[in-house]
Amino acid sequence: MPDKLDRSDYTDPQCPFCTDQYEKTQPVRRIPTSRVIEKLDEHLGRNDPDAARLHLLYWLEEARLGGDGDGELTVLNELMGLARNTGDRDGAYKYAGEAVSLAERVGLADHVTGATTYLNHATVCKAFDEPEKALSLYEKARAIYEKELPPTDYRLGGLYNNMGLALEALGRFDEAEAVYEKALELMLSLEDCKAEAAITCLNLADLVRDRDGFEAGEAQINELLDRAEALLDDPANKRDGSYAFMCDKCAAVLGYYGRFAAEAELRERAREIYERD
Repeated sequence: MPDKLDRSDYTDPQCPFCTDQYEKTQPVRRIPTSRVIEKLDEHLGRNDPDAARLHLLYWLEEARLGGDGDGELTVLNELMGLARNTGDRDGAYKYAGEAVSLAERVGLADHVTGATTYLNHATVCKAFDEPEKALSLYEKARAIYEKELPPTDYRLGGLYNNMGLALEALGRFDEAEAVYEKALELMLSLEDCKAEAAITCLNLADLVRDRDGFEAGEAQINELLDRAEALLDDPANKRDGSYAFMCDKCAAVLGYYGRFAAEAELRERAREIYERD
């Protein structure tokens, strides 16, 4: 019995120089995503955003050369967040647009990965004073998260926190308070999210100030500030780069409200972690 015919046995090239039918699809070369993120955390733990950016750009190119769409999307999301945190507006929007486009192109837009991309894009919009656009993207992310994630997933808490900021910026205080309370309840139910819960308490303090005025809301604001400090001091907090970043973030808010000793303590705590790592 003769060997089975290969397509090249009976298909002529379209021209003498066209050999498309002989080409085979190249296998995907996946980047080591977990190690990429681990190394990124090391750079951020040392408070070295320039090294973090170079690291991510290297792996973005590797992912693209290897045809690793999932890896590329992961790196774009990290670049988006890094650009946002360093005030690089153009970079943040550039990576956000590329990430959303890629998620839609590879069929991940309706999955958790796509929802995270929408959330990150929304956070960019909120950071650069586009709360209405941010809220629209948060709603897209929320629809997917609440469908696909268990109700105790910490990612829902982060989403609710960020939605609250956008709603507050739009003057929709009652809606903002409702999602902050959802975030706080979820974060407090998790053992290792006390610092995130502290940020929610500070967000609520700012909401009370903006909605009721400082004098009328002073007692409630002080209660929320006390709670935030206690949560940051909780021994369950893992003293890593992420915690140091949150300490710096909370320190600025506590300083705004005149809690200068707490501000100094948190900044020193963050400095020690950065230098240690």
